[in-house]
Amino acid sequence: MFQLGKTIISEDILEKEFVCNLSACKGACCVDGDAGAPLNEAETKILEEIYPKVKPFLRKEGIEAIEAQGTWVKGTDGDLETPLIDNKDCAYVIFDGKTALCGIEQAYNQGLVDWKKPVSCHLYPIRVKDFTEFAAVNYDKWDICDDACSLGAALEVPVYKFVKEALIRRFGEDWYLELEKVAEELKNS
Repeated sequence: MFQLGKTIISEDILEKEFVCNLSACKGACCVDGDAGAPLNEAETKILEEIYPKVKPFLRKEGIEAIEAQGTWVKGTDGDLETPLIDNKDCAYVIFDGKTALCGIEQAYNQGLVDWKKPVSCHLYPIRVKDFTEFAAVNYDKWDICDDACSLGAALEVPVYKFVKEALIRRFGEDWYLELEKVAEELKNS
């Protein structure tokens, strides 16, 4: 672990390798698990605002779940998250054949909204836990991502480089440049 500004970072994000392999996992992270995607307070408001533009991209089951539960929910632990369909799929998930994709991201790709998706999804496999004085930045190893780890290793792409855009989105470009310096120092030591 090391500190960078107001973040405590696991060295795993510098040392482990990862590149999403949708052809192998079929987007399992959007349909497996026991909770929706983690959200922050600002994101709940964004979801409320963009829902009318995202709705046409969603499946009937997703629309029903959102209209019954809301565009976001409080999970069993009290954290804010996306609603689920029958306690399984994220309500915003859509399918291209057998591959799960994000309906929000599809609306973003079409230029209808200017918000790509929840930052927790964009950051995955990094999970950020906010505390009063700092944020913990950790690598989340999940067996459904074994193919992503293999692909990352084959391409020699460390986690922090794979999620560069998301890390900049969450912490800013200056923070990311400092992270790159730490990674370079670690690599050369």
